[in-house]
Amino acid sequence: MSKVQIYTDGSARGNPDGPGGYGVVLQFTDGNGQLHEKTMSAGFLKTTNNRMELLAAIMGLEALNRPCQVDLYSDSKYLTDAFNQNWIESWVAKNWVRGKSGPVKNVDLWKRLLKAKEPHHVNFIWVKGHAGHPQNERCDKMAVEAALGENLLVDPGVV
Repeated sequence: MSKVQIYTDGSARGNPDGPGGYGVVLQFTDGNGQLHEKTMSAGFLKTTNNRMELLAAIMGLEALNRPCQVDLYSDSKYLTDAFNQNWIESWVAKNWVRGKSGPVKNVDLWKRLLKAKEPHHVNFIWVKGHAGHPQNERCDKMAVEAALGENLLVDPGVV
């Protein structure tokens, strides 16, 4: 099984009602020691930071064309804790309700993320944002540039 590193970040300007974007860097070193890299980003007209954090992870996982061992790095506790603290299992078991706090937000993206990670072994790793982690800083720059770019997409999960 191939080992892949996915670095992700999301950004929203004027969260929750402004433009946003995501940035993703995928890295894979082949058997000859050659590093292969792919970057992705996109901007959205109106979205939230949490949606962009989730979408970054989704896009990274959906870009993989075979089952992989993935280390997915994110500065979003919302994303990493959902898996590392087993929140997601509880949400699914409770039909996407968090108890007294009401329904889980961004269910459309959580479901898509679960489907995207299904064929892979994914290790979610939290990194401190804006703390000099080279790939996190790179993803942040891509996400911000995408959010401030032209031809922004419509996020169907935000009305």
